[in-house]
Amino acid sequence: WSQVVSEAEKIVGYPTSFMSLRCLLSDELSNIAMQVRKLVGTKHPLLDTARGFVYDSRNNLQMRGLVVLLISKAAGPSTAELSFQHDMVSGIYSSQRSLAEITELIHTAFLVHRGIVNIGELKSCDGPLKDMQFGNKMAVLSGDFLLANACTSLAQLQNTKVVELISSAIGDLVQGIYYENSKSSEENCLTDDIGMSRWKEQVFLSHSALLAKSCQAAMELAKHSAEIQDMAFQYGKHMSMSHKLHSDLQPFVKESPTDTMAFSLNSAPAILHQEFLGREAWLKQIREPCASRDNCALLKPPSHRRACVFQQLQEAIKAGKGVTSAIDLCRCHGNRALAALERFPPSEARDALANIVYAVTRFP
Repeated sequence: WSQVVSEAEKIVGYPTSFMSLRCLLSDELSNIAMQVRKLVGTKHPLLDTARGFVYDSRNNLQMRGLVVLLISKAAGPSTAELSFQHDMVSGIYSSQRSLAEITELIHTAFLVHRGIVNIGELKSCDGPLKDMQFGNKMAVLSGDFLLANACTSLAQLQNTKVVELISSAIGDLVQGIYYENSKSSEENCLTDDIGMSRWKEQVFLSHSALLAKSCQAAMELAKHSAEIQDMAFQYGKHMSMSHKLHSDLQPFVKESPTDTMAFSLNSAPAILHQEFLGREAWLKQIREPCASRDNCALLKPPSHRRACVFQQLQEAIKAGKGVTSAIDLCRCHGNRALAALERFPPSEARDALANIVYAVTRFP
């Protein structure tokens, strides 16, 4: 993945890493970074989010802006925009580069907002209450700051359709994350009957809509036809869906038996496993390890008992059909993304977009 991203960044002309975005190299953001240092020693999630901006070796945080730049270059100028080709650098319009930064800003703002913790559920080991409250304030204010910068830059593009597309993507993100948060409070979602159709709907809102609509908006900025805009939308949608499926699958496909990655019971492999197994059998499968957990309550501390329960469920999901079905679904979305690329002329940028799909649809 890192090699694919590195090669793709060379094609679009400059790295798209979070800290290189020109609209973020400001005194305000430097001040935010200094304030976040006060959270060192606590377990506030904002600290991990900030650390991930700098140390995320897989470049997942910068993927959206990079894809917008690549698809802009792959499409090239339209016949309607021939008179504005002097505004292009490395085959990409300056407005499209601004859009890539806006997309990254919006995504980052929502990542920061996700770092708000429920004060009522904190434990003494999480850190002092005043520090956790401070972390929440920083998550709200810094997320709002990034989102405000994105909205200002969006208005400067002076394109009503693009503003409408990105605004609707922000609405989709809010709706998707609200749904996630409303479900996360329900006892770990152990008995949440979400179903794959609902899973796809929610993943589109919270993970795919922003990239899909940003790719479409990039085509609109270059005045491409409605057909090309739709193909760009389809690529962004299906590539990000396959990316999410790839992420959901990681706890189940790791080759090393010592890897004990956490997983969600509302991830794609777990939901597909539930659908194959049947609702009643699934609930029974959940209750059985819970019963054995109660039996060994005096032998293990709570954290070990919880890990034991999830390990048993993870092994049960691995033994069923959910994992292979999720891999098939990941490759299906990848193939649909590749099919959308067929409408673009052959180029290095198109090859890089295809390589991104190959990177998230390849499994051991």
